[in-house]
Formats: sequence, structure tokens, C-alpha cells
Amino acid sequence: VQLQASGGGLVQAGGSLRLSCAASGDTLSIGAAGWFRQAPRKEREFVAAISWSTGTTYYTDSVKGRFTISRDNAKSTVILQMNSLEHEDTAVYYCAAAKRGTNWYKDRERARPYAYWGQGTLVTVSS
Repeated sequence: VQLQASGGGLVQAGGSLRLSCAASGDTLSIGAAGWFRQAPRKEREFVAAISWSTGTTYYTDSVKGRFTISRDNAKSTVILQMNSLEHEDTAVYYCAAAKRGTNWYKDRERARPYAYWGQGTLVTVSS
């Protein structure tokens, strides 16, 4: 599975951005998809995840109510809609995918269950 992320850019605080992650290859093997981010001088952190089969979503507390993760199974694409952006959201955002049949949801906020990673896309929020 290959993942291609896009949609990053520069936005003012309070604005919105929409990140996309297109999957190719053996997309039927995807069990879940997620977004992580890494700010300068910080560790990579979980942002959101979605079950590929049920659409159940999970978010880290700091983005609840502002970010929405969704997927288009037909297009093998996962979207992260980011609203009310804050300066603290500035980071490189990575999409990731976990294989079907793994117990990914138990460790969904860790990088370990995600076997596939896309390249990062930079989001910069000016204050």
C-alpha cells in the first residue's frame, strides 16, 4: 500500500485546511487509517483515526470539535478537515494505514499498528 498526502499550506489562525491521503496498491488490506503530526522539536503525535469498514472515528482531545476525519472507500482516500486552526496545530502531518485483521484500535494512538505511512505535508498556522 502506498499513501500520498496532500493539502497542506499556510493559513491564518481561525482558518481551515483540508488534507487528503490517497491510497494505492492493495487497498483492500487496509483496516484503518489515521493522521499523525510532528511539530518542530516535538515527538510525533496522534491526531485522528478511522475504521475503514465501520467509519468509527477517534480523535485526540486537542482537536475534538475542530477536526473531522472521513474516508471514501470507493476512492481509497482519507480526508482530514481542519477548522478553527490554531498556531499550535502547526506541524508536518502524516497519514498512515493499518492492516486489516490487526488489533489496531487498541494502540490506535501509537505509531506501532500502522504499517504504511505517507510522506508528510506541512501545515503552518500563522497567529
